[in-house]
Amino acid sequence: MATFFGEVVVAPSRAGVDDDEEAREETPEDREIRMELEKKREIDILWTLKSGASTESSADEPFVCSKFIVAIGRNAAAFLSSYILDSVCWEVVGVVKLWNEWCRTSSTTNVLPTDSFCLFYRLISDPTVLLCQCSCYVAEDQQFQWLEKVFGCMQKEGLQVTILSTCPVADYKTQESTLTLPSPFLKALKTKEFKDQVCCPLLEQPNIVRDLPAAVLSYCQVWQIPAVLYQCYTDVIKLDTVTIEAFKPLLSSKILKSLVKDVSESTKILKKLLTTNEIHNNIYI
Repeated sequence: MATFFGEVVVAPSRAGVDDDEEAREETPEDREIRMELEKKREIDILWTLKSGASTESSADEPFVCSKFIVAIGRNAAAFLSSYILDSVCWEVVGVVKLWNEWCRTSSTTNVLPTDSFCLFYRLISDPTVLLCQCSCYVAEDQQFQWLEKVFGCMQKEGLQVTILSTCPVADYKTQESTLTLPSPFLKALKTKEFKDQVCCPLLEQPNIVRDLPAAVLSYCQVWQIPAVLYQCYTDVIKLDTVTIEAFKPLLSSKILKSLVKDVSESTKILKKLLTTNEIHNNIYI
């Protein structure tokens, strides 16, 4: 490194520095604070899978699950609320309690579209079909806990997973200008074991997925579980009708087409979700 012609300045280096100087020894107080934070960041799942009895963190024994649908993010969760979920055919069987710098969830199941929550539902007519709405942020150091505690309760044999998520269109890597892309749009990424037809084009290299959607798909790849991730690239970060409806091609997929409810009812619920969201946001303007 030179500051002017002819003078060479050696860049500072930490090589050879004693470990004792590099890191201060942890005091009992520091250790106590660290352990308290680790405990606070633990994820708990409250399951009510057996005759209304509640059990924390795991079910008594792994239950049979043939289809597991995971919606991550508010728009993906709203899509399931609008087109799949209803109180007649589905029942709440689990709730995630977590805390991190970005959000805090509780054990309540009465939530608004603007709340941070993670709920599990079971199809009453076929208890092997499980659905998860996760609108809360799961931090990087909490993702492994989430995976272990959720998938640890399921028998992996015969399981098929579908993941829905959204991300900014600015994250999409292409030779074209992102301004010319017809946002929102869907891309798919699947595990080697997933053999069904996908409902949209596959995600091209060098694009990658991040956070909990990537963690779920990677977990399925490692455990050889057939899984597909449908990622919606959008330029709107809030709850949005166009982004929600971008997932509609999935309604014809093999795993979802038998779960779709009445379309007219879906439209009403979608409008109600957006109205509730607008009212809640206007309170804080």
